[in-house]
Amino acid sequence: MPSMANTYDICIRGAGITGRALALMLARERLRVALVAAPAAPTVTGHSDVRAYALNAASRTLLESLRCWPDEVHATPVQHMQVHGDDGGAVHFDASSPASPALTWIVDVPALETRLTEAVRYQPLIEVVDAPVPAKLTVVCEGRASRTRAEFGVDFAVTAYPQHAIATRLICEKPHGQTARQWFTNSDILAFLPLGGPDGNSVAVVWSVPPERVPALLASSPEDFAQMLETASHHSLGALTLQGERASWPLQLARASRWVGPGWALAGDAAHAVHPLSGQGLNLGLADVAELAQQLRQRDYWRAPNDPKLLRRYERARKLDVLLTSATTDGLQQLFGHPANPARLLRNWGMSSFDRCGPLKHWVARRAMGAAN
Repeated sequence: MPSMANTYDICIRGAGITGRALALMLARERLRVALVAAPAAPTVTGHSDVRAYALNAASRTLLESLRCWPDEVHATPVQHMQVHGDDGGAVHFDASSPASPALTWIVDVPALETRLTEAVRYQPLIEVVDAPVPAKLTVVCEGRASRTRAEFGVDFAVTAYPQHAIATRLICEKPHGQTARQWFTNSDILAFLPLGGPDGNSVAVVWSVPPERVPALLASSPEDFAQMLETASHHSLGALTLQGERASWPLQLARASRWVGPGWALAGDAAHAVHPLSGQGLNLGLADVAELAQQLRQRDYWRAPNDPKLLRRYERARKLDVLLTSATTDGLQQLFGHPANPARLLRNWGMSSFDRCGPLKHWVARRAMGAAN
């Protein structure tokens, strides 16, 4: 409504998962939110969204508080995680804490987006608009290709990885057993993420490969592609059948030079991007949402939402966590992407040694689950 444009507290540019979650969190604090959503792209007949996210306990808690957590069929709890090296190295994790019933949850993206869209529709303090409007605070959630970030003069340092991700869905001969599986082989990283609930036999695939191999893999027949995945996964789930389309995108490490400025803040992929091998991309974005909402909720009554002190607190609180996560994933990518034999021996020895170190494994698992310590 143009006549109400000057009454917004927050304008959120970008209506993806991060933007919608933030809008709901802020509306709960009685802030009036304008959510800028780009016009829906036309649907291509026969094409479906094959994305799935690994969400930790902290992300689940946030989404449950918004009543947007999908049902168990669309949010499969992971009880076990198996990581295999390229020369016998292996690491295994198991959910062992009664306080957290799973290591992570593999969430179907379309199901999550549907829940968030419905929640936004019924929240009277959120208005979906098709263009930015004046507000006390603008939050940019447009993703890594954000135009607004560039308009604000923020540098976005991008390091391209020598890999592209290929994502799809598979039906497996054997049930997944609530196990997430990952294989590091030469320059490839293959992940099978369980879908369809605890007793399901489908998986989401993320296969990171050198870019020169992508055209041939995308052009191969469904049967040939499934056969290549059977071989790459060492036939761990038996015969595989392609269930969805194949999508591909380049992988990168990226960080914004500044997260906040006069009357604006960045959140989610507009502020940072990491390699998907750790499954932490959306978890970092939702942690941004939680922190920014907390800073606004706890502010002194006389501070406006765009108070520079609040925004700097948000930036400081999130930058360290993102730095630690991006450094870890980048280090793993560099180690496993190196083809030389010394690196191969080192990484497989390191995996086996790490697997035997109980306290360190426990700490790493808790970090990945979103626990503070």
